[in-house]
Amino acid sequence: MKDSIKEKGIELLESLSQAHGAPGQENEVRRIFRKQLGEEVRTDRAGNIFFEKKGSSERPRIFVPAHMDEVGMAVQAITEDGLLKFVTLGGWWAHTLLAKRVRIRTAGGLEIPGVIGAKPPHFLSESERQKVMNLEEMFIDVGAKDAAEARSFGIRLGDGIVPDSGFARMHNPDLLVSKAFDDRVGLSAVIHAALQTAKASHPNTVVFCGTVQEEVGTRGARAAAFSASPDLAIVVEGAPADDLPGVPSRERQAALGGGPQIRFMDSSAILNREFIEFVIQTAENNSIPYQLCVRRMGGTDAAPIHLHACGVPTVVIAVPSRYIHTHNTMVDISDYLNTVKLLVKLIQTLDKETADRIGSYVD
Repeated sequence: MKDSIKEKGIELLESLSQAHGAPGQENEVRRIFRKQLGEEVRTDRAGNIFFEKKGSSERPRIFVPAHMDEVGMAVQAITEDGLLKFVTLGGWWAHTLLAKRVRIRTAGGLEIPGVIGAKPPHFLSESERQKVMNLEEMFIDVGAKDAAEARSFGIRLGDGIVPDSGFARMHNPDLLVSKAFDDRVGLSAVIHAALQTAKASHPNTVVFCGTVQEEVGTRGARAAAFSASPDLAIVVEGAPADDLPGVPSRERQAALGGGPQIRFMDSSAILNREFIEFVIQTAENNSIPYQLCVRRMGGTDAAPIHLHACGVPTVVIAVPSRYIHTHNTMVDISDYLNTVKLLVKLIQTLDKETADRIGSYVD
């Protein structure tokens, strides 16, 4: 049974991470969500997708979102030489981009391969070697001899661009590498928890969700909160792992293999303390490893959700992910599986009495 759950997780992670999902163009990811959870899913006019599962009670309504989009780019111009200039969608560090392959999705649904051009070192001056190239100076080469040929490929302004980076299992097969684990690892956990919840009883109604355009300012979550009308929210993310050189071990809050990260705050939201304590207690009661986190920077879909209407008690649970916002992100399948387990246990125990206590603020 455990192996089948693990293999299902790997299947979901591969298909979702490899899908093309630049912000505002999450169609392929949305199709996977629908394929996994059935035609009873619904969408709103922003493009968010929902799967609602009623348990033994209408309330509380538990909202469990993860965002479908990934950091990407969009075609901004086609030069006379047939090269593509682009704008970034989400936070990129220019240092990670030169000479990387990308995939351009045309309006007709074709995928055109390209490579972000880079001068060979032979042509670089000493000053050029010492600095990071500005994003505005970069271009994508699709192998077109001129603008007319690039357009004949079906490419036009506004087409979405994502990294071209395959899914792989490391020599340690529990470590997985792919593009877009921020936040396809969270979305996979949401879908996986929904599939498991479909077979279990729970004292609430759960709204599982894939949101759009998180990477460009948590735009989809704002609309999704209206569509879901939640009493509580559990945002599921792929958090930047910090078990790297330069971070002392005593300060690490998102190490691979350490379990899901439970976040107290970041620059966009201070999360509900009572709810966090409930999540911690649930993890401990079920022998689920976890890590606690206070972030100085960054933000998630919790930002608009926790301020929706008169307020929504919200927590963020995240799978540690090394090298997010690059072409290759690494996760540990054990962290993913423990995140799914924690989500299912929370769904099975969040009843009206608990929800009322979490949201009461009675001192």
